[in-house]
Amino acid sequence: MIDWARVRELHDEIGAEDFQLVADLFLDEVGEGIDAIPAAAQSPSAMAEQMHALKGAAANLGFAALADLARAGEQAAMAGDSGAVTESEMRAVFDASVAVFQKDRATELAA
Repeated sequence: MIDWARVRELHDEIGAEDFQLVADLFLDEVGEGIDAIPAAAQSPSAMAEQMHALKGAAANLGFAALADLARAGEQAAMAGDSGAVTESEMRAVFDASVAVFQKDRATELAA
């Protein structure tokens, strides 16, 4: 669900303080991005753009399962199916990923 190697890499690159800022910003922006899915679903091109943005943000912070789901949504939208991945699916994976991230972050980053 979480690519801890990517999380550690980013943490080491930018330092603990900046990592916290990036993580907080990520959580806010991705939450807002997921909220925007129903509106984006009205157009395959808008949905592809929304999923692309979510995919990039998730991959950057190591949220692998979320990035994979967004990738699937982007590909489906590019093929004309803007409803293949729903807001509720993305929210469920996001919430589960956040729970794992918050639970294991201190341990994983101390390793």
